Amino acid sequence: MAGTEEAKARRGRLRALGAEVPRIAAPILGKRGLGEAQLIAEWASIIGPALAEHASPDRLSFTRGERRDGTLHLRVASAAALEIQHREPQIIERINAFFGYRAVARLRLVHAPPNTAARTAPPRPLPLAARERQMLDQRLTGIEDPELRAALEGLGAAIIGTAKRAGS
Repeated sequence: MAGTEEAKARRGRLRALGAEVPRIAAPILGKRGLGEAQLIAEWASIIGPALAEHASPDRLSFTRGERRDGTLHLRVASAAALEIQHREPQIIERINAFFGYRAVARLRLVHAPPNTAARTAPPRPLPLAARERQMLDQRLTGIEDPELRAALEGLGAAIIGTAKRAGS
């Protein structure tokens, strides 16, 4: 009975998405926090694609009860370990700028192949058929700004092409 009352209380009440993200993401992220997931997702843009090829974040650890001045454990290809160690201050500065506070105080390098699962490129969309191209062009006829039109055209082609791949 309490479950039914709880369901009724939730219906129709708007909540901020940001307030629900931790609850939704908790089963997926486990002990990793949302910030750590963002760090993994944005790793190449934070430290640069050249370094990201040779190093990947493994985990971020903090002293008990703290969420700052942590240690970032990096999986590093042995050949790049010296360069990563040399650039540690710059890497830490970039990571902390990403978080907006001093989340990382030091790096711990683990000599292991970097995780490549996060860097796999999404599948390329299939080319559009003439009919699909015509429909997309028709939807974009009212867009006068050439940059916006090109961006929307690329997005539309990707959505249609990816949907075709999922359907086949």
